[in-house]
Amino acid sequence: MTTPILAPCLWLNGEAEEAAAFYLETFGDGRLIARTLFPRSADNPVGMPPGSLMSVELEVRGQRFTALNGGPRFVVNPSISFFVRVESSSEAERLFAMLSLGGETLMPLGAYPWSACFGWIADRFGVSWQVMTAPGDSEPAIAPALMFCNEQFGNAMAAMESLCGIFPNSQVVEVERFAPDEGGAGAVKQARFALSGHGFAAMDSPIEHAFGFNEAVSLQVLCDSQADVDRYWAELSQGGEPGQCGWLKDRFGISWQVVPKAWLQWLGSDADEVGRERVFAAMQGMSKLDIGALERAFAAA
Repeated sequence: MTTPILAPCLWLNGEAEEAAAFYLETFGDGRLIARTLFPRSADNPVGMPPGSLMSVELEVRGQRFTALNGGPRFVVNPSISFFVRVESSSEAERLFAMLSLGGETLMPLGAYPWSACFGWIADRFGVSWQVMTAPGDSEPAIAPALMFCNEQFGNAMAAMESLCGIFPNSQVVEVERFAPDEGGAGAVKQARFALSGHGFAAMDSPIEHAFGFNEAVSLQVLCDSQADVDRYWAELSQGGEPGQCGWLKDRFGISWQVVPKAWLQWLGSDADEVGRERVFAAMQGMSKLDIGALERAFAAA
């Protein structure tokens, strides 16, 4: 079993290219990895124009993302946000100001018990960022943060332990629990954990929210082999809900995509157009992805 790449995928309504450009400009220290296209010769399930941009793969500050043009079906919400740790208050202020443009402030930038300079913003694409100073922190600069609320309240610890048992080289790094007088006594107030070297955060929220986990922010598991696809698919979907085209929900309601690393070679904008469209058509009939079948579709073998 090889170590997978884990990459958050943002479901956007035709704004993938704009969002990718905005994040590359805002964070700096990034790169564009690839672009994929919808088939030109057939309709697609999300109703985007034939031949239009499907996704943009990018990396900012060491964190890989996929920005997906999925249409209006799912809307990003704060159940999965992204911690951004920076060294200085001036950099926190700069990022907060940039991310605030056209967005919504969820917690104003200021001093809090956990950081001398912290703010929580939903940017103009709906994506939530928790910007904070953390001088000398060895954690990744950007890390997904999972909020377990409503019917998932109290499941943060179980989810972290479950995921650390699935992914190699994983561990729960730090857990702080709610005190008896804080509400939600014993639940996870904040925690940090690592999955195959990728940093994550988690918390239980005792507050009733009008949102929860959905497909608008999913986590891609990029695999080297069919054996890895089979294993992650089986273990992540146990007690959950298998979907189509490599998508699934785990038993905590978190959406995952278990996909081969080679999918960018098949669906990338510079791939053979006819082969790309055969692969896309083959994927539509799959739940768990079959690497061999997709390779044969691309090569028309």
